[in-house]
Parts: sequence; structure tokens; C-alpha cells
Amino acid sequence: MKLFWSPRTRAFRTLWLLEETGAPYELVRVDLNGGDGIDDAELLAANPMGKVPALVDRGVPIAESGAIALYVADRFPEAGLSPQLGDPERGPFLHWMIFVASCVEPALVQKMKGVELPTSAAGWGSFEKVMSVLDARLSTHPFLVGERFTAADTLLATDLGYFIQVFKMLEPRPSFTAYLARCAERPAFVRARAIEAEYA
Repeated sequence: MKLFWSPRTRAFRTLWLLEETGAPYELVRVDLNGGDGIDDAELLAANPMGKVPALVDRGVPIAESGAIALYVADRFPEAGLSPQLGDPERGPFLHWMIFVASCVEPALVQKMKGVELPTSAAGWGSFEKVMSVLDARLSTHPFLVGERFTAADTLLATDLGYFIQVFKMLEPRPSFTAYLARCAERPAFVRARAIEAEYA
């Protein structure tokens, strides 16, 4: 597997996820400001949007964080990063995977840019509604899919971490703080952070 990646971006979630699997992969750093020597055609072949993360596995390109997370979780079932087909938790897992991409991320961008939208016009409703739903879930469950850590948590924890700890644009609610602490204790998270630190 080859991961097109850049430090301090959403691509961290895929780096973390790959570390969770324990599978070998090649890390290809992309300098988003240019000048890194990466062949643009190679990146564009992996992701036509020219963004990271992008993954190539066995010659097949996969783009979009959520799609990559679903693919990797299913590709390495032994890692336990997703409930398998037939597992009653598969539905909730898919729900939270898509919720992060379709509700959490737009709501965070709405907050960051100060955009006001009628709740009926936004598929995610509102920033406040999305944060309340997350708060309720994480106040009663250690991870998005109940007791088990899944690929969905690599997506959400990365987003919350950036907006709470880096951008300082999100109030650190107790449920969010405890959730991020649980995720940060995972050895794969620690390894991924160490990899990022090499490029700081």
C-alpha cells in the first residue's frame, strides 16, 4: 500500500488507521505548498482532486478519507476496525462513518467560516445540533460504536483534536476531552504522532 500524505492534515487519520492494522505501507509525503518532487500525475491518478489522503493498494487508487477508512477496515478484518457483514453493529458503524463526513465536517467548516444557514437548508442541520448529538453519544459510550474502537473513531478523533487542540475553535466539552484522551492512549495513535513529528 502507498499512502499519499502530508503532516498536520486530515491525512493523519489514514496514517493512524494504517498503524492500527499493522500492515506494511509506503508513506509518500506530499508538500501541499509545492516543491516536494512528487509527480503531480501520480498524485492525481490516486486522487483526481489532488488532495491527501490518497491510497493505492495493489494498483488500485482509493480517495476520500471515509472511503479509505472503510476500505482499510474491511481489507484487514483481523485488526477489528469494523464490524463485519452480518454483525448487528455493522449498521451503527456505517451510520457513524458517514455522519462524520456528512455532518461533523460540514458543521465544523460552518463554525470555522462563520456561515449562517437555515437548518432546513443544511443536510447536517446546524453546528449546535451536530455537537449535541456527538456530546450525547460520547457521554454514554466510550467510542462511536459503543465499547469498541473502530475506523470511525480515527475520523472523528482527528477532527475533534484539530478543532479543540490546534485551532481552538471548539469548546472542549467533558465528553470530547475524555474521548480524545482514550483515543490518544492507543499505541497506533502514539506511533502515528511520532511519524508526524519526524516531519515537523
